[in-house]
Amino acid sequence: MAIAIEVETARGAGHIDHGGHGHSEHPPTSTGLDSRKMLMWLFLASDCMFFGTLISTYMIYRNRAIELGTPPYPNEIFDIPYTSVSAFVLLMSSLTMVLALSAIQRGDHRGLRIWIAATALLGAIFVGGQFFEFTEFTHEGLGLSTSVFGASFFVLTGFHGAHVTIGVVWLLSILFISLRGGMPAEKAVDVEIAGLYWHFVDIVWIVIFTLVYLIPYADGPEGVVEEAPHAFLRLVTVGERFLAALPF
Repeated sequence: MAIAIEVETARGAGHIDHGGHGHSEHPPTSTGLDSRKMLMWLFLASDCMFFGTLISTYMIYRNRAIELGTPPYPNEIFDIPYTSVSAFVLLMSSLTMVLALSAIQRGDHRGLRIWIAATALLGAIFVGGQFFEFTEFTHEGLGLSTSVFGASFFVLTGFHGAHVTIGVVWLLSILFISLRGGMPAEKAVDVEIAGLYWHFVDIVWIVIFTLVYLIPYADGPEGVVEEAPHAFLRLVTVGERFLAALPF
């Protein structure tokens, strides 16, 4: 009887230890999703409100420099072709991020390193291009204290650039860990979480690029009144063209 109790106790202890080990690797959640992924979604939701506030503020004050007659005006300094190339570079980084996640899920460590490095490089190119653009705008006379337009523009695009910079550092850390052999296929969720953040940054830039650069501005103080009724129509036209270009 004592022997049977000892055997059952040993079995129970072994079962508890095994369950404890499994619990540390895959913590159960009520949703069945990884708790870190849920936390990232929560952070992105809060970041949506943050950028929503910045974008709303910019849209309110986008024509204030023109109304007050305080140059430089947006249409005098914005270089749409240059910014379009920067936007394309950042959007292409979403593709390389998807390829990096696919590689680690297949256990292709070489592919992970190549595509993660490519994503970080594209992000760094975007940040470098934004820094160059800011420098040119400063030389043209636009700054944080120049006008309400300048302040709202630099705060909005600057915070987005900071998000991209954080993402680049994050991706480089994943690359470093992978090079040291610490990124097996079982940790693909770590790359997936980084991918969620990166795709969010790209989507935010699509919104910023459309609202800040693509919607035309008035040519001067006298054109603000006559330009305002057509701004919404131009935005609708841009949206229709974008939807028409989608493959589905």
